[in-house]
Amino acid sequence: MASPIWLTEADVVSLVSLADAIPALERILAMEARGEAETMPKAQLGFGHHDTLHAIGAAVTGAKLVGTKTWAHTEGGAAPLLILWDTDTGALRAVVEAFALGQMRTGAITGVATKWLAAKGADEMAIIGSGKQAVTQVAAVHAVRKLKRLRVYSPTKANREGFAARMKQEFGFEVQVADSVEACVKDAPIVTAVTLATKPFLTASMLARGAHVNAIGAIVPARIEFTDDIFPRCAVVAVDNLPTVQKLSQEFIKYYGANKAPWDQVVPISKIVAAGQARPAGADLTLFKAMGMGLSDLAMGAEILERAAKRGLGYALPARERVQPRLQSEGLQAAE
Repeated sequence: MASPIWLTEADVVSLVSLADAIPALERILAMEARGEAETMPKAQLGFGHHDTLHAIGAAVTGAKLVGTKTWAHTEGGAAPLLILWDTDTGALRAVVEAFALGQMRTGAITGVATKWLAAKGADEMAIIGSGKQAVTQVAAVHAVRKLKRLRVYSPTKANREGFAARMKQEFGFEVQVADSVEACVKDAPIVTAVTLATKPFLTASMLARGAHVNAIGAIVPARIEFTDDIFPRCAVVAVDNLPTVQKLSQEFIKYYGANKAPWDQVVPISKIVAAGQARPAGADLTLFKAMGMGLSDLAMGAEILERAAKRGLGYALPARERVQPRLQSEGLQAAE
């Protein structure tokens, strides 16, 4: 087996684009539906002042890879790493710098959901939020539904206007800046929320019949983006990983955890992909909730590793040699 490698952020970006990430993720999701891949429950620990330590992972026997992504999310930033091992031997395959990878996989899962659940003719998107993840959210939707118009809202006027200008320059389609959530989502066929909100701002009455909603931002219990009156209108409620949603999504816990509806109405997106189930005819709303899962990172890792091998990219890591631990401190003399 080849020596393990270290792949930098620049390597990752040179090897895959967001458009590449969507089919790569679909392939691994299909493996999950066939029982060839499994996501590790998400683990997190709070520390300091609203800082968190995260660990997510997955085993993809269909690709002979198992791995974890871990990072500390702090006020000063984050430096996530994806570590990949061989499922047959346990040998280290790669260490991947995973900031750009994380942005692409978060966008890609939205692209997958939008591809299968948004109306076929949908060509207008409303995005609520203008932070780092918002750029790839727009790019992913545009990759599966060629947009002619984007509407943007975030609470700070300068931020939403700056984001709108960037999207106009990047993609060339029409971009409108909205002054409220209501104005942003009015009659929009695709709505994506990617925020750090701690109070719900999106309600059922704001959404047009036929819309598809991607709720991406609230990935810890302290965050919430939409009110639970959206659920009864949904023909499909899909998630990236059901156990994680059951544990960490305040929106879902408040509705399904209170027995307002059975959890078996919530379907993993992998089942939709594997079955090729498009949006039901005449659906009022569809909803996709993503919490972030290790399987998405492994999908990216598998694609990146394969392409890196073909192009000879990556810094070779030193050969690993097992050494027995020292049992005594140096200079310690045996008792006479």
